[in-house]
Amino acid sequence: MHLILTGATGLVGSGCLHQMLTNEKVTKVSVLSRRPVPMAEGHPKVNIIIHNDFSQYPSETLEKIKGATGCVWALGVSTSDVSKEVYEEITMTYPVAAAKAFASMSDSFNFVYVSGEGATTTPGRFTPFFGVVKGRTEAALLKLSTEPEYLTLKPYSLRPAGVDPKLHEEIHTWIPKLKPASKAIIYPTILAVLRPTWPGMVSPTRDLARVLVELAMGDGKPLSGLGVSGQGRTISNVGMRKLAGI
Repeated sequence: MHLILTGATGLVGSGCLHQMLTNEKVTKVSVLSRRPVPMAEGHPKVNIIIHNDFSQYPSETLEKIKGATGCVWALGVSTSDVSKEVYEEITMTYPVAAAKAFASMSDSFNFVYVSGEGATTTPGRFTPFFGVVKGRTEAALLKLSTEPEYLTLKPYSLRPAGVDPKLHEEIHTWIPKLKPASKAIIYPTILAVLRPTWPGMVSPTRDLARVLVELAMGDGKPLSGLGVSGQGRTISNVGMRKLAGI
């Protein structure tokens, strides 16, 4: 099975890349990245495609990823690192453009969007900016899949909470360092508190990545059960943990 991955040098993307590399059912991985991906360097089933504009997919790029049947879209950025305009472009414009470009690559193409807890398609006065934008992206992907030109698109949006790589030792060398230094102190402290007190708000990278990759490899049908909404295509962190069996 041939899958596409973006955001491979980030925290969630590193977990997904490790899962794809070690999953025997995944025979080829096309990584779209702006820069080299050291974790995948030299691996026989990985094709690193240096891609600078994630809003455009020229024919030569599509030819390189021909045959793919699913994608995990883990490309993302924090609202504190960029302007609102740039955040919207990365968080919404890029994945929607990719979904449009990839939909025709297969009779049923699974597009798995890494959203986040706090995202909502019905924002209120106090909804944080990231939640509004990610919710709009989730809605846009769902709407896109109903349009005649994109009926082959099978989108899922998964909303991780506190992404926790502690027990995923294989990716520790590759995951980005938290900046500024204050984040490097505060984030691990929050996770240390959440693990025993509120595990439903923790997303262990090993389990999160497995669920994301399995969705990309799956039959594309709507899900049901605890933590699933959005016509069976939006999975909360509680839903992710249930699918992972944790």
